[in-house]
Amino acid sequence: MRIGFNAPTAGPLAAPEALVRICVEGEALGFDYATFSDHVVIPADIHSRYPYSDSGEFPAGARAERHEQLTEMAFVAARTSRLRLVTSVMVVPHRPAVLTAKILATLDVLSGGRLTLGIGAGWLREEFEAIGAPDFAARGAVTDEYLAAFRALWTQPHPRFEGRFVRFGNILFAPKPVQTPHPPIWVGGESGPALRRAARLGDGWYPIGTNPAHPLDSLARLRAGIARLRRLTAEAGRDPNAVAVAYRVQAHGPGVPARAGDGERRLFSGGPAEIVADLRALRDLGVGDVDFGFGGADAEATLDAMRRFRDEVMARL
Repeated sequence: MRIGFNAPTAGPLAAPEALVRICVEGEALGFDYATFSDHVVIPADIHSRYPYSDSGEFPAGARAERHEQLTEMAFVAARTSRLRLVTSVMVVPHRPAVLTAKILATLDVLSGGRLTLGIGAGWLREEFEAIGAPDFAARGAVTDEYLAAFRALWTQPHPRFEGRFVRFGNILFAPKPVQTPHPPIWVGGESGPALRRAARLGDGWYPIGTNPAHPLDSLARLRAGIARLRRLTAEAGRDPNAVAVAYRVQAHGPGVPARAGDGERRLFSGGPAEIVADLRALRDLGVGDVDFGFGGADAEATLDAMRRFRDEVMARL
């Protein structure tokens, strides 16, 4: 099982010195990957419902100054050597398809094949409108088509594509990504459309456990979600086990409520022993990657939390 951590993309910890220190020392501590979130702009007035809070409100702390996701990843790639770099997640319709495929291929080449592409269709209508992205109502169809265009550009010697939103031909696209056939694509989201997208198009499914509308915060709920993924994957004509499973943990430790909404033990609540047991249980379910957020007022506090996690949890796996 690979263990990841959230790289800061917003606020004081995203300043170059702190960001580099967290990522370089995180790599040295033995973490396998870093995740990077994606917002191009934060609208001042948000009416869209945020999927990952009970209130539906976008967290106030996330409204800080922030870096562009892919540019920050390239910066971190140049300062690390082993750490995988995971978009968590990249909102696919935010950037033009051909340009995005080129940036991602460049990232994979320059990092030596360390890119994992976590993707989503997006939730923030106001951001779509602010950056001139395609129609928010069509975001699912746009996402699916852009992914198909990425694959054509990354794998075809003479790429051609004719779709509703993307068309190209008579072009050269090189270098291709280092990873073959292309960087792994993890489909984020917990809803029915997200699961179906993962089953049809994904190399992995990458849910967050605490979506109030589609909770996966107990072992029983996650097991049922994975079973549904396997069924949908088979219905899509693929090997039921073709889609790997990763899992994003928003909060962990003694401060997390002990019970999930179904009355079962809430995953990643409690102390180190309970978290180790949860990771082992997820590993038995076939989950291959789990990432955590580590809070801290500054880089040293964040790294202290990461060191404790390494010593108390990762060393016991």
